Amino acid sequence: MESVPRFQSSFAGFARRSACCTVRHCNQKTSSTKNFFKPSVTLETFLFYSLGAVSVGSALMMVTRRSPVMSALYLVLNFFALGGLYLSLHAQFIAFIQILVYAGAIMVLFVFVIMLLNLGDEKKLTEKFSWKKIVGAGLSFGVLMELIFVFAYSTASLPPSQFEKATQIGTVENIGMQLFTTFLFPFEVTSVLLLAAIVGAVVLAKKKLN
Repeated sequence: MESVPRFQSSFAGFARRSACCTVRHCNQKTSSTKNFFKPSVTLETFLFYSLGAVSVGSALMMVTRRSPVMSALYLVLNFFALGGLYLSLHAQFIAFIQILVYAGAIMVLFVFVIMLLNLGDEKKLTEKFSWKKIVGAGLSFGVLMELIFVFAYSTASLPPSQFEKATQIGTVENIGMQLFTTFLFPFEVTSVLLLAAIVGAVVLAKKKLN
């Protein structure tokens, strides 16, 4: 009769172990199902690669178009794509400056130059095959091979990523603080150089008017 309780206790232990194994298997299956249906590419990553492809494609279209107007339009698209890339990297200040300064002010200057030079006739822009193109193609190929060699065989380690702090680093407040504290001297030197360039342009324009 003593074997009956012993058999019941062993059967109860076996039932508990079987239940634990069943629950563990169900949990593993559920977690694997969740990982299977979980998207591996986030929206931020998709936007980053999409904007990168748009920026590279618009740059290639800009340098291969014969019409200056179409080149200017592709350049505007490139500026907006770069602004979107900066924004996806949480560099808010650089993104807005990219759009306001480059896509706004500098593109207006490009459009004025196109209007003043009257580059509507595409026959004037055609160039014949010359040694300059050969030299340019050779230099471009050399730079491309150098970049491939650097990225493929370089042993230098990259600095640690600051992506977690990007929302704080990319703000106007933080950039202004860095400019007027850590980088105050180069910031002032750049201001003096720009002021000298403005004064020189005014003097040259005045001489031509006289």
